[in-house]
Amino acid sequence: MEVVRPVMLVTDESCIPWYSKLQLHHIPSLMWHVSLDSPLSDFLRTSSNVLSTETIKKDSVGDAQLNYSWAPEGVVMICFTSGTSGRPKGVAISHSAFIIQSLAKIAIVGYGEDDVYLHTAPLCHIGGLSSALAMLMIGARHVLIPKFEAKSALEAIEQHKVTTLITVPAMMADFVLKFRGIETWKGMESVKKILNGGGGLSSELTKAAIKLFPQAKLLSAYGMTETCSSLTFMTLYDPGIDGRKLQPVHQERGICVGKPAPHVELRISGDGSSHVGRILTRGPHAMLRYWQGSPPNASVSGDEVWLDTGDIGSIDDSGNVWLIGRANGRIKSGGENIYPEEVERILLQHPGVNGAVVVGIPDARLTEMVVACVQIREDWQWISTSIRHSVSKQMLQMSSEILCQFCKEMNLTGFKIPKVFILWKKPFPLTTTGKIRRDQVQGEAISQRQYIISNL
Repeated sequence: MEVVRPVMLVTDESCIPWYSKLQLHHIPSLMWHVSLDSPLSDFLRTSSNVLSTETIKKDSVGDAQLNYSWAPEGVVMICFTSGTSGRPKGVAISHSAFIIQSLAKIAIVGYGEDDVYLHTAPLCHIGGLSSALAMLMIGARHVLIPKFEAKSALEAIEQHKVTTLITVPAMMADFVLKFRGIETWKGMESVKKILNGGGGLSSELTKAAIKLFPQAKLLSAYGMTETCSSLTFMTLYDPGIDGRKLQPVHQERGICVGKPAPHVELRISGDGSSHVGRILTRGPHAMLRYWQGSPPNASVSGDEVWLDTGDIGSIDDSGNVWLIGRANGRIKSGGENIYPEEVERILLQHPGVNGAVVVGIPDARLTEMVVACVQIREDWQWISTSIRHSVSKQMLQMSSEILCQFCKEMNLTGFKIPKVFILWKKPFPLTTTGKIRRDQVQGEAISQRQYIISNL
């Protein structure tokens, strides 16, 4: 509210836990508060000076005096980014962007008026919002739940015979965990379409999802708030195709995220020495601007302006887009550019690694030191050099040395091999949409700097 300066706040009973705290803060722009749990007669004014739109126009009162914002022409929504690397930013999105995104989802995913759509993602998230509008456009039925929990979502699928939903990897992992050891359930036949976003599904999680939803066409989308959700789509699994082949997406060149939607233009901007570079896009899907902030990252080529996604990748001869990593997540170590995602993909191929986040921490000699924070599987034991000889050879063992050797065997070279491995015993910090907060992981790694240096 400090950023967008709204004139009206609408709440319901779910807001009670934090609304009392909000009242301690003065929001100058706020003139009305509407409670959905109260009769219209309980409409509350939060300012003694309530002006109608006509009065404002006649008096020509300036924005600065009234302390609220006028929406620029064409803006229909201010949607905030997930904030994985800092404070979330408000993204101004147009009517046409939402319309064309809805048409793309309807055409590619195959939504229809007979679909029953479960709202697993919040409507404040661009994936949940754009999918909801696509369903409204096609005339599908909506099933809403207060918030995502695997148990309540699965109950809703069974009760309402849900045919389609969207997920992020953390949601799918929760689904799979809930049904571990269960072979059949009532909803496994009704779900026909699942669109995953917010990060790629691992091969292991993809296989588990197919087992849980065997009749569902499973697709993956790559996009961001700044592009009104999905830029590319890829079918991971289709039960209607002969052979039911699972499409491989993780390879040495990166992660394949499929082909651009029909309305999307993409290009790679590099230095000319490689086919790898920054992924740029343009079209009616691109955001108008950041709200009350700087204009979008742009790359100008002649008279053409392209939106810089901030991602590094390539496009192959078949038109598939391959992601390598985030430009702002790049680690500069020993004069070499290292993308954390590339190292993480290698580490996750080790049978004993359950999760991995690679970060860079300041280092006087290397500029940045590559540090890998790893979670190991339950049946594996982390060992140190001092206790190695006392551990039974029959136990599944994991150590910094073992992971370092594994990286070499998987053709990681030079400074890409982490200098330090930290055993991460708790869940990685996540945003509300299930993305890893790399800044928090990095902060904790830096806080252990003295311990790390003493053990090098």
